[in-house]
Amino acid sequence: MSTYNKIVNDLTPKQFSRIGIIWIAILCMVTVAGIIAYIDQIMRGMEVTNLRDYALWGVYISNFVFFVATSFVGALTASILRLTKKKWRTSLVRIAEIVAVASIAMAGVTIILDMGRPDRIPNLFLHPRLQSPITWDVLIIMIYLTFSVLLLYIPSIPDFAILKKLNHDKPFLRKLYGILAINWKGTEQQIKIHQKSIQVLAITMIPLALQLQTIDAWLFSTTYRIGWDSSNFGPYFIAGAFVAGTGALIATVYIVRKFYNMHDYITEKHFDKMGRLLVFSCLVYLYFNINEYLIPAFKTTQLEADHLMEMFFGHFSWMFWFVTVGGLIIPSTLLMFRKMRKPLPMFIIAVLVVVTSWAKRYVIVTPSMLHPFLPMQGVPESWHHYVPSIHEWLITGATLAMALLIITFLMRFIPVIPIQRTLDERGITESANDQN
Repeated sequence: MSTYNKIVNDLTPKQFSRIGIIWIAILCMVTVAGIIAYIDQIMRGMEVTNLRDYALWGVYISNFVFFVATSFVGALTASILRLTKKKWRTSLVRIAEIVAVASIAMAGVTIILDMGRPDRIPNLFLHPRLQSPITWDVLIIMIYLTFSVLLLYIPSIPDFAILKKLNHDKPFLRKLYGILAINWKGTEQQIKIHQKSIQVLAITMIPLALQLQTIDAWLFSTTYRIGWDSSNFGPYFIAGAFVAGTGALIATVYIVRKFYNMHDYITEKHFDKMGRLLVFSCLVYLYFNINEYLIPAFKTTQLEADHLMEMFFGHFSWMFWFVTVGGLIIPSTLLMFRKMRKPLPMFIIAVLVVVTSWAKRYVIVTPSMLHPFLPMQGVPESWHHYVPSIHEWLITGATLAMALLIITFLMRFIPVIPIQRTLDERGITESANDQN
């Protein structure tokens, strides 16, 4: 087999194996369970959740912030790498773009899940309040999702043309890839326009990603609540998004490498570079965490002192220290050593980082909601605490399952590593293959 045919065969999306079908079946069952729970939530109202007057934001908003954070690094990493000429980036950019699309799509869905009256969604567009960060959040998510899809689609056009030829005996796939390829012939003019379009998209995505994460932070910092009343929240959220997104990217890249047999294209060098990025992200975020909690500790107003005591030694202390030690200190320490930047250790550390990143969003959201300005009086004891109900956990599981389903199906029809780009970087052409 020629080098051209080998690369094309290696990188062409494959049909789902038996393990893949089982994986999809499990995700579908989790999704269906969540849909049933959500239908019941709509029929019976928000009383099926444990959200109350004080815990207005709970696990749903934690999920929303987590998905936004995960999408941030996917799009930002892909954009920055596309603006460089480093060849090693080729194996990572499309995986990052797929993760970004799936995450931001579910972030949009999660907003709807948190609404007690989803039928009022049109009011966000018919009667927007420009002074409301929520209006800008909805707007930026729609724009961000559009650009994320374009950043995934446009660089894939040459690959769709290749896949159209390879699926000449499969009418449906041939027609599908033919539509997606939009008459790509690989002419000099097409290549010039194609490269310019990718460059413009990549440059545009960088400020969009920063703005999305900043607006997400403003949703909290404009409320004056204890724990959120901080001008530090914008960069604080951006630093945290780097940690969550890098962890999700590493875990996804490892799975792709293992189950798609991409060892020749995703090497230990890629994991070493991602490990260095994760160390840097964890250390920066650790600095912002120290800054976020140290200043209130010195100010020691009564409300801030109560909030910090609850975080450090109270009901949420186990989660707070699990996030800080397990999600920042341990990963950044272990990844200082080259042996820990190998694929398997990196995967284990990345999973830990992703789990703690979600827990961090929960720690940001819930304790502040349970520390209102006025004392809680004349309400049931259960309102003083918040633990997600079974409905909330089922719906949360469904959003994660749907994100994984989007990633799985995108990887079934889109090459996870660009075919044409890989061929070009190795100086291999189809005509050279014909001569062989």
